[in-house]
Amino acid sequence: MGYSNATILYCPVCDEYLTDYMAEITRKKGMPRFYCPACSNALEFIRNISFVDAPGHEILMATMLSGASLMNGACLLVSADEPCPQPQTREHLAALNIANINNIIIIQNKIDAVSKEQAIENYNQIKAFVKSTIAENAPIIPVSAVFGANLGMVVRAFEEIIPSPNIDENDEFQFLVARSFDINRPGTHISQLNGGVIGGSVLKGKIKVGEEIEIRPGIHLKNKYNPILTQIVSISQGDNFLEEAKPGGLIGLGTMLDPALTKGDSLIGHLVGRPDTLPEVISEVELEVNLLERVLGAEVQMKVQELKHNEKLLLVVGTEKTAGTVIKILKNSYIINLNPPICAPANSVFAISRIINRRYRLIGYGKEFTK
Repeated sequence: MGYSNATILYCPVCDEYLTDYMAEITRKKGMPRFYCPACSNALEFIRNISFVDAPGHEILMATMLSGASLMNGACLLVSADEPCPQPQTREHLAALNIANINNIIIIQNKIDAVSKEQAIENYNQIKAFVKSTIAENAPIIPVSAVFGANLGMVVRAFEEIIPSPNIDENDEFQFLVARSFDINRPGTHISQLNGGVIGGSVLKGKIKVGEEIEIRPGIHLKNKYNPILTQIVSISQGDNFLEEAKPGGLIGLGTMLDPALTKGDSLIGHLVGRPDTLPEVISEVELEVNLLERVLGAEVQMKVQELKHNEKLLLVVGTEKTAGTVIKILKNSYIINLNPPICAPANSVFAISRIINRRYRLIGYGKEFTK
């Protein structure tokens, strides 16, 4: 997945929203930064946001869903010069439905590449496609990225459709890891090494530089997983260094971890919190399963069959992928063994894929069964 950050600014005189990049590229020589290009009034800072670019190909549905698990809202991008829906558009909408993301903006791009009549026809195709879906009431904004047409409307929609999450000061801090890496150059002397970095999104609560954290499931040693304890030494959002991390946008946490533990995204899917506050690591889960009518991404239309005893599955939970084996079929639920074990946030959605024609295909989703 690709990541990018943006700062949203507002001109109260023009009643216009724009990003810092949009303001910068239109700034005239000698004019100070963060002033409105239309009226020269000082722009107000609104918030920082982050984008997760989820790949659309059907074999990357698991990656797409892990990206969706970090999102407060979504932009469903549709090309005006192609019939709607394309297969990838169907899969993106299915992912939003599974991840229960209701705050959706539909962007009809490339209107500069078609006639007015074709743009209207494509618009009507989009309306028909999203009818009776989670995106039925989403606004459709026609844009031209090449000419910058209506981009201000898109930024305004971010504010009106995808508000910043409310922060409960009393919530226990939880952070979902979407990346982990070593920032040291090869050959760096051991005395100058920086600790490993974990990147992702704060699910709830907040935490400050200097505080202790626990990472679960952690390291696999002697046939069991051991939580990792470390300290936060820096918090960053893009190029900005912060004193505390809270929900909204993608965050990087610099730690005291041995960088070997974070190298190559090895901590993806782990859950971070203050010591002794995280959910238990589980190797078995009872799921209430919702199967799709048709297999997503298959070359031909295929009906989804019920899960079978001992069937091998791929489960995506947040940003974690794990193998699942159906070990018991009950009246309203399935008990599934997980390998490797996971530490899942409360009320997680489990995306379920099975092997069809030698590839894992998304067939449904499940939530923990409550009796």
